[in-house]
Amino acid sequence: MAMRALLVRGMIAGLGAAAVALLVAWIYGEPQVGLAISFEEARSAAHHHGGGAPHVHEPEVVSRTVQKTTGLITALAFYGVALGGLFAIAFAVAYGRLGALGARATAALVAMAGFVAVELVPFLKYPATPPAVGSPETIGSRTALYFGMMALGVLATAAAVIVCRRLAPRLGLWNAAIVTAAGYVVLLGIVFRATPKPDAVPAEFPASVLWDFRIASLGLQFALWTTLGLLFGYLTERAVARQRAARPVPAKV
Repeated sequence: MAMRALLVRGMIAGLGAAAVALLVAWIYGEPQVGLAISFEEARSAAHHHGGGAPHVHEPEVVSRTVQKTTGLITALAFYGVALGGLFAIAFAVAYGRLGALGARATAALVAMAGFVAVELVPFLKYPATPPAVGSPETIGSRTALYFGMMALGVLATAAAVIVCRRLAPRLGLWNAAIVTAAGYVVLLGIVFRATPKPDAVPAEFPASVLWDFRIASLGLQFALWTTLGLLFGYLTERAVARQRAARPVPAKV
């Protein structure tokens, strides 16, 4: 399969995945963002009326309407296309190296591994925080910690795949997968214990809103990766089938 064709299919699949993620964001995510912003505004107003520093209303550069429509659509579209291109590269590396798995199964495994490495691992240690909530002074450190955990997740997942492949001939695929998964969990547990977790959410922030926002954030990413894997696998398998059908049948002697 030509790399250019894989990249095109990856970007198309990424765009489709972004459309599904957009629906999840509109239905589940945006209502929680609105509640978080309302809470922060009420908290700032109460702080001002209680004798705190004067609350300065900064001019709104981008309205909430634009943020949750045009802004969100544009951001998810660009993210989906970029992620689809990277997904195609990862698929090209994995295809044919995971036993007799076809295009759909390989794409599904790559999507699952990508979701775990890029989204789930950093989320478990540094879950998403609603916008306009939390201490602005810790944004830089929290961002660095999050991306550091993401890099660790990618490296640990890649290492787990390599270890599982090497153990499979001796232990069998099932036992090798269990041993590798156990080691993966132990490694992450040690790292989670050793890394700091700065407090980003005020104690008085509604727990239900925070929980719903984080579940919606994780659900959005799950929908994005699932759709990307399924759609890319479908498109690639069709292309493989067409290539096989187009091959000339050798004449019988």
